[in-house]
Order: sequence, then C-alpha cells, then structure tokens
Amino acid sequence: MVQMNPVVGDVDGNVRAIGKWVKHARQDGADIVVFPELAITGYPPEDLVLRPSFLRDTAHALQWLTTQCRDLTVVVGYLEEGGSPRSRERASFVVPSGLRQVFNAAAVIHDRRVAATCQKTFLPNYGVFDESRYFSPGQKALVCQIRGVRFGVNICEDIWYAGGPTRDQVAVGGAQLILNINASPYHVGKVRTRQRMLAERAKQNNVVVSYTNMVGGQDEVVFDGNSMIVDRKGQVVARAAAFEEELLVADLSFDDQRKARPAVRVKRAGQQYPVKRVRLSSVERRKTKKPVPLKNRDLPHDLEEIYQALVTGVRDYVRKNGFRHVLVAVSGGIDSALTAVIAADALGPDRVTGVFMPSPFTSRESRSDAKALMKALHVELLTLSITRLWKQYVRALSPTFGERASDVTEENLQARIRGTLVMALSNKFGHLVLTTGNKSEMSVGYATLYGDMAGGFAVIKDVPKILVYDLARYRNLKAVDTHGRVVIPQRVIDRAPSAELKPGQTDQDALPPYGVLDPILEAYVEQDCSLREIAGRGFSLQTVKHVMAMVDRSEYKRRQAPVGIKITQKALGKDRRMPITNRYVKR
Repeated sequence: MVQMNPVVGDVDGNVRAIGKWVKHARQDGADIVVFPELAITGYPPEDLVLRPSFLRDTAHALQWLTTQCRDLTVVVGYLEEGGSPRSRERASFVVPSGLRQVFNAAAVIHDRRVAATCQKTFLPNYGVFDESRYFSPGQKALVCQIRGVRFGVNICEDIWYAGGPTRDQVAVGGAQLILNINASPYHVGKVRTRQRMLAERAKQNNVVVSYTNMVGGQDEVVFDGNSMIVDRKGQVVARAAAFEEELLVADLSFDDQRKARPAVRVKRAGQQYPVKRVRLSSVERRKTKKPVPLKNRDLPHDLEEIYQALVTGVRDYVRKNGFRHVLVAVSGGIDSALTAVIAADALGPDRVTGVFMPSPFTSRESRSDAKALMKALHVELLTLSITRLWKQYVRALSPTFGERASDVTEENLQARIRGTLVMALSNKFGHLVLTTGNKSEMSVGYATLYGDMAGGFAVIKDVPKILVYDLARYRNLKAVDTHGRVVIPQRVIDRAPSAELKPGQTDQDALPPYGVLDPILEAYVEQDCSLREIAGRGFSLQTVKHVMAMVDRSEYKRRQAPVGIKITQKALGKDRRMPITNRYVKR
C-alpha cells in the first residue's frame, strides 16, 4: 500500500513517482501494490477533467506505467474516458454535449497490461467535493483472482455505504479482500470516524479491508494518509504514518477463509451491482527472507494531528507552487506567532522572514515579544515602521475628511499600509506572504480587506481562536520536551488579544468573548443551526443575532481572502458557499 503525495496536473511526475514505488514494492516481494484514488492525476483535478488534452495525457501515462509493472499486480487510480457520449440533458450542465463519459476509475495492471478496470459508483457532491460535475457513476463491481485469492477493488466513497459495491463483491463475487483506494481529506475527527466505518464494513461482510489513502496538501485540503488494514473482526492490524509518504508492506494469509461462507447472503433480486470476475495469471512467487511483520502505528492525539495537518498544508502549498521563501507579518500577538512557528516547522527557519511593522499604537510588549519569538525560532526579523507613512496618509486625506471624527478608517489605514509593504516585499523578492487571520475573525469580518487579509495563503484560516491558543500551548510543550525552552513567549498567550490600532484596544471591544463567540460560530457556520437553536444552548438571543449578522455581512470579504488550510468539518470557502447578496435570516 503506497500512500503517496501526487501533484495535481503533474501527470508525468506522478507516474514516474509511481514507477519508483513499484520498484520498491517489487524489491520487498509484494504480490500486489495499491496506490491512491486518482494517483496519476492528483486529486482533485477539478476543471482539468474537462480538457481533452488532459484526458489524453492521462491515458498515455497509464500506458507507460504498464511497461513498468512486471512480476506483480498494480492497482492505481486514474481518469478513464468511456465509450459512449453523455446524455444531452446531463452534459448541458457540465460540458458541451457529445463529450465522452469520464470516470473516476482504478486500473488493475497485471503482466504489463491493464487486465481490468472499475469505476467509482458513489460520487460525493458535498463539502469540498464536486464529483457529479465531472464524472459519471460506475455501474459494476470488480472481483479479481490471483493464486486462489479473490480481491475486490472499489474507490473511496463506495465503501462508506453498507449496500455499496463491497457487499456484492463479497456475497456474489466471493471476495476475501477489499482494496479500497482513496483521496480522503482530513478534518478533525475524520480519522477515527473513518476507522469505525471500516471496522463495521469488515465485520458486516467478513472480509479483510485494505484502505489506501493519499497524503499531502492540495490548495485548501490536506490528505492525512493513515492507510490501514482492517481484519474480518474489525481490528486494525496495520497502519501507515499520518501526514507522511510511506510504503506499507504486509503479508496476509487467507488459508482459513477459503472455505468460509460470506457473512452477507444476497439473493439475485437484491443484488445491486453486476460483478465482473477477472482471473489473473500467477507469476513466479518471489521469496523474501522472512515474513514481513505488520506495522501498526499509533494515532496522534487531536492537537498533534491538527498541527501536523497545518504544517503539511503549508509545506506542500509552498513546494508545489514553486516558492522558496515565505513572509509572515508578525505583530507580537498570538495569531502571527502561531503562523510563524508553523511556517518554520514546515519549511525550516532559513526560508521564513518575519516582518514587524510597528505603528504609534504598538506596545513595548509587542515589540519585545515579536523579537523574542523570532530569536527562539532562529528566523530573520525585518522591522519597517509605519508611523511616518500613516501620518502622511492621514494628512493627505484630511482635506477630504474635513471635520469628521477619527474612526475605524484611520485604524484600517494602518493595516492597509502594512499590507502594501509586505506585498511590495513579496513582489521584489518573489516570497509568498502567509496571512495570519483565524477562523473566528474571518467568520465575523474582523479583518481589514487589502490590509491584514493581503497575502497568498491563509495558514490558520480554519482555526478558531480558542484552538489557536491550544495549539500554541501544544507547540510550546513540544519544544520544552525537545529543547527545554518554549518558543512562543508566555506573555503572548496570556495577554488579551488586540489589533493595536488605537490606544487600549482589545478584540473584546468589538466582539463577544471568544469563549462565547467560538461556540456560536461553530453552531452557525459548521452545524448550520438556526437563531433559536443556538440561543437554546444558553446564549443570549441578542448576542447570537449580532454574531449571525456579522457572519452574513462579511461574505464579500471572505470571497476576496486567500485560500487556507481546511481542518474542521466545514471550512469557510468551498465547504460553505453562501451568496453575497442575501437577505435570508435563519430564525
């Protein structure tokens, strides 16, 4: 089982990587090697699927790959172009009519040829998924047999349904092993939910399940790996690493199962999927020195898992988009501190520069803490004062503003000057700017358009404020365990959060306390609860109404924000697509 980190669109690079993994698997004596869903194209390929040239290149890549697959069987995800045109009704919503069908498919390569294929049956069309936009659903189930062992192949969502292909592959096709290939994105709690589902599916069908998942970051989604083998009793007997590429090798025996009856009996009338059976010729068995012991890694705890996801997301976004260096506008506050630490862990301190831009309202504590953080991280700190620039802006605008009192306009000018400076550095040196806004702020619009929102990648965009503090404490504890000293100054964690755009300012001047705000936002944004449902959880009706209004009013800002890493079940962006012009109030 190869949990690999492909790059979307890099078809040639992906198949070369697959070829190298195949060689490693052959050296380890593998009979079958399994790759993730759409490993050849990367996932999700989105509108690349609509380009005929992309489909042709994928087909050519698969042909080349077959030449590399000798003496073993390879299961790999790819795009399959079908033989019949889409119906005019369906195609009118997607692509010009007459385009051939496209399937999210798996190829079974054996003896240097594609011996069988299967198509994904259940196409997810929720959250970050748009598969019904691109793919036609498969209608058949596949069972292959090699050296007396029957295995079924299905794809990602197919195994989540009790009545899906797995049932017929076992009950009708006699499969003893299910090879399920995946590109399953991470969010908090997903790994354990996934494991419970796989255990249930294995026990229901009295079958061994091999679950091979993708790993790495792709724009806002992160794939966590955690590939696993679940036995017929629902126990995890082997697990790969989280957030790392890995070849997981396991010896499986089916001698005791050859005469066992399937746990589920399906009458012909109840069969959902015609089962295609393919017998693969045996190849000479390669001898290994000794049986391969099962590797079963422990799951990381929640904070470690989230932190690894954020590090992976930053590392891969920077690497896959060709950047060498990043900039972080550090303020002395908790959000920029966490962002800088994640960046340093993802890329190395020599590829990160902190930019500190004090104003007349920047406190001594912020100056001291920003310097201490950069010193602890061994990251370069660049200081650019904005005081003179801000005063010049105010002076230039004063004839037009006239006698109007100073307000949020002058505050936002500071943020926009900072945004201009950091983007100028980005332009001059080709560095990527990482923004530092958290989910709580982005939800209610507590951010300045073209100011602190200016940048290329939003690291903690899906991290609520309370979780920001938890992650900062986790990272400090990790540092103490490793080096005996904290990285983020304790005062940064203890101080009341403030944008420091006017004297004595704190976030709570404009927002409810985060202990109140975050649960309301989780209920409204992630759980889609109504006003009265949220108030029924013990929150003030007026406070809930105010928070909901801020969320709705700020949609236009979020549309102009950079993409950021998804770590919750519903992130702001592709997960939650609300109209900007919108008068609906969910009471």
